[in-house]
Amino acid sequence: MAPEINLPGPVSLIDNTKGQLVVNPEALKILSAITQPVVVVAIVGLYRTGKSYLMNKLAGKKNGFSLGSTVRSHTKGIWMWCVPHPKKPEHTLVLLDTEGLGDIEKGDNENDSWIFALAVLLSSTFVYNSMGTINQQAMDQLHYVTELTDRIKANSSPGNNSVEDSADFVSFFPAFVWTLRDFTLELEVDGEPITADDYLELSLKLRKGTDKKSKSFNDPRLCIRKFFPNRKCFIFDWPAQKKYLARLEQLKEEELNPDFIEQVAEFCSYILSHSNVKTLSGGIPVNGPRLESLVLTYVNAISSGDLPCMENAVLALAQIENSAAVEKAIAHYEQQMGQKVQLPTETLQELLDLHRDSEREAIEVFMKNSFKDVDQTFQRKLGAQLEARQDDFCKQNSKASSDCCMALLQDIFGPLEEDVKQGTFSKPGGYRLFIQKQQELKKKYYQVPRKGIQAEEVLKNYLESKEDVADALLQTDQSLSEKEKAIEVERIKAESAEAAKKMLEEIQKKNEQMMEQKEKSYQEHVKQLTEKMERDRAQLMAEQEKTLALKLQEQERLLKEGFKNESQRLQKEIRDIQMRSKSQQPMCHIL
Repeated sequence: MAPEINLPGPVSLIDNTKGQLVVNPEALKILSAITQPVVVVAIVGLYRTGKSYLMNKLAGKKNGFSLGSTVRSHTKGIWMWCVPHPKKPEHTLVLLDTEGLGDIEKGDNENDSWIFALAVLLSSTFVYNSMGTINQQAMDQLHYVTELTDRIKANSSPGNNSVEDSADFVSFFPAFVWTLRDFTLELEVDGEPITADDYLELSLKLRKGTDKKSKSFNDPRLCIRKFFPNRKCFIFDWPAQKKYLARLEQLKEEELNPDFIEQVAEFCSYILSHSNVKTLSGGIPVNGPRLESLVLTYVNAISSGDLPCMENAVLALAQIENSAAVEKAIAHYEQQMGQKVQLPTETLQELLDLHRDSEREAIEVFMKNSFKDVDQTFQRKLGAQLEARQDDFCKQNSKASSDCCMALLQDIFGPLEEDVKQGTFSKPGGYRLFIQKQQELKKKYYQVPRKGIQAEEVLKNYLESKEDVADALLQTDQSLSEKEKAIEVERIKAESAEAAKKMLEEIQKKNEQMMEQKEKSYQEHVKQLTEKMERDRAQLMAEQEKTLALKLQEQERLLKEGFKNESQRLQKEIRDIQMRSKSQQPMCHIL
């Protein structure tokens, strides 16, 4: 179970100092410790519209985000509050309260536009908070949405400098919730009651015409409809009498408007129940460290004068996580081999089998922790490192076997060597007695288990090093005729040749086993990569189908309203999604 992060209060995530956006290192440290998936809810709106009050309610607290009590914007930059998700166990709720837009003291529309864009990019649910009804003034105040195409890039392709025509743009964007404060209208049309969602859709209807006034009317509505096909609306009555509003967070429940209390509860329930985990393209869930990386990438791009690029942010994150995935996989491999392997192994195959089991698990660890591994760059690195560690284990195994066998030979043949020095065999018949004793000791050597793969070679080298001793005993043994000595020399040569042949066969067998292991390793990489690509493709297809359904729904609305040109533009995006879905075929190019 991942540890919960429960901050006692909000901290500044992105400071806004003299028009410069700067990331707060302390906030990043907090995010880096959140291993759970995060549901990110951001709220944006004009200053002094009660954004912070709603965020405190989502956190389940009366106090937290600063409400302020004057006409000045109280929140500066973007503030963050991380709390355990009240409705989703093993999830963290990240609340982002943003600096009020349109602060007359700041007088910096560009800075406001970046705050707006960052809130969109970082959140899984984007709440736009405004006062009163949705009229043209409210739409004009939401001009930031029309600037998104100038503030964000979907990908880094030179020919595509905006997200305007990107078919997968919607998949990056959050759900859109419009909260209307101090709402006084009756929700009805032609005497029939309507929902707040119906009211929002009616307010987003386009006006026919190509004149400047119609364009000004339609642009923000088109952008909301295009960028946020998944949208919701909530209305709120006045929370209390005007004289009490300055200390809203201090009011007791009985001092608040009952309708307002009910509306806030409904809003909180919906947000907590329906807000999804923040995801990257392909449905990859975002946790604290991933959110940390997104914040850094986007703010650094803005600070350097570039446009935040969603594709670059994902690739930058992939670089970090895939490097870490390789390290995790190697650490797992070494842990498993350390637990399973007892050197020296009896055979090379025994070691290779243990390697293959640990390698398979290591690849699984990598696949679980990696994503967007373009051209399998990091999987290749993992493969190379696993092969290097296999070679290292083989060398360790050979050395352990050699050391073991040398010590064993010294222990078994040591007394024989001492007898030779004492002249025990320097007598008639001594040579045959020496050879008989040597054969008995060889048999004893072979009977000892777990000598490892160097057993034959070490024994062969040892016996070869003692050939001069045996030859001297042979030549000085007076009980043997010259013919018998010659026959013995030929026997020794034949025995030596047979041992050399056996060693050659052993080396050839080892080489074949190593080649076979290399092929099995390759096949394991391909197998797991194919399975991962199939899973990723299924996720991507599901994401594209969801996007396609939203766009088809929006196209149907446009056709009903009689806007054929806009419908045709949307049809192009729909075709792009459909073509992309057909071309999503798994391909393996690794190692």
